[in-house]
Amino acid sequence: MGSGEKVFTLKEVAEHNNHKDCWLIISGKVYDVTKFLEDHPGGDDVLLSATGKDATDDFEDVGHSDNAREMMDQYYVGEIDASTIPKKVAYTPPKQPHYNQDKTSEFIIKLLQFLVPLAILGLAVAIRFYTKQA
Repeated sequence: MGSGEKVFTLKEVAEHNNHKDCWLIISGKVYDVTKFLEDHPGGDDVLLSATGKDATDDFEDVGHSDNAREMMDQYYVGEIDASTIPKKVAYTPPKQPHYNQDKTSEFIIKLLQFLVPLAILGLAVAIRFYTKQA
């Protein structure tokens, strides 16, 4: 970046967001694309929807030609102060409760895990006790 280049904040760039005054941020650089709105092959709405944010991903996702990239130089007005652009936050899904397919409460399951073996043991003792007497 040269000494004569202007550095803009995101707030400053975001103010230029209409048909008469449209600025974009792409790859850390600020472009005044107002004069290009009518000529943009994707229509002016595409450009207007990219105002007020870092439009780098939008620009790269389309896969612009080398010619389109060269045209950008004529619309360049300065650099963006990167510290004014919010950091992207990674999506963290909400914590899900443990899925219990049969909707049986955890307490009943734990109780059965204790009582069923106890009942089997009691049945085995009873059978042995009655078969010894016979």
